[in-house]
Amino acid sequence: MSREQQAVARARKAFETGRSKSVEYRINQLKNLQRLFSERQKEIAAAIKKDLNKTEVGAQFYETLGLEGEISLFIKNLKEWAAPRHVKKNLLTMSDTVYIHPEPLGVVLVIGAWNYPWAVTIRPLIGAIAAGNAAVVKPSEVCVHTSKVMEDLLPIYIDKELYPVVTGGVPETQELLRQKFDHIFYTGNSTVGKVIMEAAAKHLTPVTMELGGKSPCYIDKNCDISIACRRITWGKYSNCGQTCIAPDYILCEPSIQNRVIEEVKKCIKEFYTDNPKTCPDYGRIINQRHFKRVMAMLEDSNIAVGGENDESDCYIAPTVLRDVKPEAKVMQEEIFGPLLPILPVSSLDEAIKLINKGEKPLALYVFSPDNKVIERMRDETSSGGFLANDCLVHYSVSALPFGGVGNSGIGCYHGKFSFDRLSHLRGCLVKKLKMEGVNDMRYPPHTLKKLGWARFFILNTVDVGWVGRMALLAALVMVAAVVIQVS
Repeated sequence: MSREQQAVARARKAFETGRSKSVEYRINQLKNLQRLFSERQKEIAAAIKKDLNKTEVGAQFYETLGLEGEISLFIKNLKEWAAPRHVKKNLLTMSDTVYIHPEPLGVVLVIGAWNYPWAVTIRPLIGAIAAGNAAVVKPSEVCVHTSKVMEDLLPIYIDKELYPVVTGGVPETQELLRQKFDHIFYTGNSTVGKVIMEAAAKHLTPVTMELGGKSPCYIDKNCDISIACRRITWGKYSNCGQTCIAPDYILCEPSIQNRVIEEVKKCIKEFYTDNPKTCPDYGRIINQRHFKRVMAMLEDSNIAVGGENDESDCYIAPTVLRDVKPEAKVMQEEIFGPLLPILPVSSLDEAIKLINKGEKPLALYVFSPDNKVIERMRDETSSGGFLANDCLVHYSVSALPFGGVGNSGIGCYHGKFSFDRLSHLRGCLVKKLKMEGVNDMRYPPHTLKKLGWARFFILNTVDVGWVGRMALLAALVMVAAVVIQVS
């Protein structure tokens, strides 16, 4: 039996003990996970520094702060979310107990990504723990140091049988995918996503996929271009552009292109100094393979700002490209690096048309003071998330579902959406063995009179208080008597 098979088998056996069904047990696991981030921040930050050149403050800001907030939210609300949810009834079920009972799915596989290795791996794990599942955690092997720290620390703080960590590369992931899971949660690119879906299909395993794509950013000529470019510069170049919801390219009218370039250039200097290479807040491309991939995109584009690079350091300066054509290399795939192409368009109509020619993105950004422009962009396009006059910040709102549509993903999570996504929402109805006369209308022989009564009972919903329920119950008894007589 392989190491991966053993991990899955142990997780399944631990789940079958039933200990994760206890809400109190889940809350204790979440508290232990929260303690990990308060006690081991130095080790977490040191590994992220080696992998992505993030500072300790940057690691907290972009990786662990949101996780701490998410855990607190779950601890506060889990008892309510896990409780039975009563629903509206029709007249036929008025005297019954009808509710939704959230229950664990079983064993979940969480496959993380390398760009925000803690944030995008642990956030799904939080949902899996809260929903009462076992979870096999597979951190990305690309973040070598963070993967090792995760492997070392998670078993110290949370149940190592219920939540094993499996490290390794493609062979180990392939072996995991041969096993039967009750849900697979993957964050990464659509190419690997298709491989995972194919493996999941063999077991009819449901999936959640957070993928990505080319997230457009439209700048209206009438907006405050200085503020717009400040927010776009932050959204684009954070983590060296390696963010799945980073603005991938700008659409704007030719008349403001030069102004946009100058404003972005000004913000780059403000955020990362005259020499971003020496700035502690500016990251690095994850490895040389991705460095070469990003640099190859520059071949047929005009550099307006930046372009400096150092392969030995995996450094690419914050770069702006001007007068980019839709057929350019940089427009053929998600950039996932610090290149910002500007595509001149003649109007909002042309921008919408260009966006709709591509796959549905994970995020779509519009900068405009005009609500009509914002509403047109929202209503005439489709994307996982939609932001007006800012970038990235919707990720921080746990009350919003985060996820893609079409090629950018399947399903959503964050906050209660994570809990529901990783739960089976079981529909339940409990009826008493009384008032059988009410049921007479459904039994053969079927008649038009019975159909008429059935329509009355089924097509009327009930949402009344205790007094109303008593009155309806009395009326129901009387109607039952009538139904018996006429049938």
